[in-house]
Amino acid sequence: MLKRRKEKQYLDVSEIQIPLSEFLESYNGNIPVGFPRASTATLKEFQGTHATLFKHGNMWSVAQHRKRVIDWLPSHLGVL
Repeated sequence: MLKRRKEKQYLDVSEIQIPLSEFLESYNGNIPVGFPRASTATLKEFQGTHATLFKHGNMWSVAQHRKRVIDWLPSHLGVL
């Protein structure tokens, strides 16, 4: 039962809406070595390209945006 509580807490944290600067720090801090890093400019471009994912204005969440940025960034930078 304790394990479930920890998993639930983790999911809740990943769903919190955070500003771009915090998302950028979290994203770059947790991405594997050798994978392209994001910048403020690339994340703003991602946001413009995927505007429908931003129903909370300029706020980001790990749960909603991280995987999509991971998939988009290499092709955007021409790193495949």
